[in-house]
Amino acid sequence: AEQVSVLLGPGNNIKRSPLCGRNFEYFSEDPLLSGKMAAAIVRGIQSQNVVAVPKHFACNNKETNRMNSDSVLSERALREIYIKGFEICVKESKPKMIMTSYNLVNGVRTSENAELITGILRGEWGYDGMLTSDWWTMAEHYREVKAGNDIRMGIGEQGKLKKAYEEGLITRNEMAVCVKRILEMILWVE
Repeated sequence: AEQVSVLLGPGNNIKRSPLCGRNFEYFSEDPLLSGKMAAAIVRGIQSQNVVAVPKHFACNNKETNRMNSDSVLSERALREIYIKGFEICVKESKPKMIMTSYNLVNGVRTSENAELITGILRGEWGYDGMLTSDWWTMAEHYREVKAGNDIRMGIGEQGKLKKAYEEGLITRNEMAVCVKRILEMILWVE
């Protein structure tokens, strides 16, 4: 109705605290229920040629200091609680885009976390869509691109990625992979 091409939702994190400022967006304390509900919503949104963007991948548990909080957890807790709902959503509805979170997971910003993005999401789950950072992330853009995060939301920081390329911190091929995914998403909407 509003002629939008991308809807930044659904929120698919686990409700872990009654004080989380995003609980109104999230579905449940149960990853199975969260994953099934998110998958159904993504299928409905994308059936109208609108890109659905499940968020915030991963472990976004609170609003207070969420740009710098570090979710320290075991691999088992990560896989069985925090990202299980995303896994279900990805496998059952194939969202065209996913938004990473601000926080760190075991000391690494999620938008720069190659283990989460390239290893689990893209590698193990076979996700081939686009990733975007959350707005005004505090991560380094070239590290996001190297990890498989395609778009940096909110702040342009013009020239930073080019400078990283000139300094040999990122390759043209790494950037081209992201550009390809961005163009594929745009063509899907068109």
